[in-house]
Amino acid sequence: MNIVLFTHPQFLRSQSMPRFAHMLKDGYEARGHTVQMWAPQALAYHWIPEGRFSKWAGYIDQYLLFPLWVMWKTSLQPKDTLYVFADQALGPWVPRVKNKPHVVHVHDLLALRSALGLVPENRTGWSGRLYQRYIRHGFRQARHFISISYRTRDDLERYGQPTPLSSTVVYNGLNFPYAPLPDQDARLLLIQAGLPVADEGMLLHVSGNQWYKNVAGVIRLYAHYARKHTAPLPLWLIGAMGRDNLKEALAEVPSQGQVLFFQGLDNRVLQACYSQARVLVFPSLAEGFGWPLIEAQACGCPVLTTDEAPMSEISGPAARYLPRLKASEDVQAWAANAANVLNDMLNMSANDTQKLRAQCAAWPARFDSEAAIEGYLRVYQQAIATTQSQLAINKS
Repeated sequence: MNIVLFTHPQFLRSQSMPRFAHMLKDGYEARGHTVQMWAPQALAYHWIPEGRFSKWAGYIDQYLLFPLWVMWKTSLQPKDTLYVFADQALGPWVPRVKNKPHVVHVHDLLALRSALGLVPENRTGWSGRLYQRYIRHGFRQARHFISISYRTRDDLERYGQPTPLSSTVVYNGLNFPYAPLPDQDARLLLIQAGLPVADEGMLLHVSGNQWYKNVAGVIRLYAHYARKHTAPLPLWLIGAMGRDNLKEALAEVPSQGQVLFFQGLDNRVLQACYSQARVLVFPSLAEGFGWPLIEAQACGCPVLTTDEAPMSEISGPAARYLPRLKASEDVQAWAANAANVLNDMLNMSANDTQKLRAQCAAWPARFDSEAAIEGYLRVYQQAIATTQSQLAINKS
């Protein structure tokens, strides 16, 4: 196949989406497909100093100049070229290729749901609401979609309101071979990375402190847990940036508790953290997928997460679940109840804990990166065949 892969411009400094796009490119090229990556270049953005106005310069590059370039480039491509959008947020470019073979990858609709006023925890301003409608207006013109979870597909159909010819779920595949590490190996990796080694293990949370990660809730949960113990396990927060919104929650942690922040860990060190952790505490308010859930489970780490999709969909029967913290709910009552569930997990017998860790390690086998690539390619081939059939019918 000849594949054109649309992705985010480098000047936006996104990390997860470019990684996803490069994973697709590498997987497809390894199977003999030809792949081009298309993204806006920093033309107007290059001349504007970083600040409020640079955002608008970026919009000029993305939504005025780039579509003109796409119009020219598509005229030079073979007729059987497939146009793939690595993220539904690239929706404004979809109309340029809507009559050609195309597929849109859908990760989550959290920003759209917020813009529609459906997420009281994350209010969206007027400009954000307009921007999300602009994105939706674009991607709803697509006819072929791949969602990363059934929850994401449900949100796409309910809030995106496209009229698809195909809408398929293909689970993400693990992009690193996470597996349980022997205790000595994990400890050595932590020491080499300059991290402390907790003899009894630790509680773990992995996120970038986005609103939906509920990091303040994690800390309050930990505070209730720590009050019940003279020597509680430490809580490690990995990747949580911007602590100003966490000050109130941190002030509730008793003196015997310990909350540690770490950033910039590579996959191998993160694997050691998962292997040493007693529980991954991950009570998100929402997710598109929830990578840390299956990363932790692949390392045999038990998971405590929210009893709503996609968290329950991704974590499966080996996880332990909490009710979602609602905006109107008493956070202290929620945290106290969650701490009780955590205590129950930590107080399991050695035999039951070993069984649970084995169940956790077995569950993520279904999230295989090679299987994901093959699943994407099947949808791509279907999209090409469907479009060609439609064109033939229109000509006849």
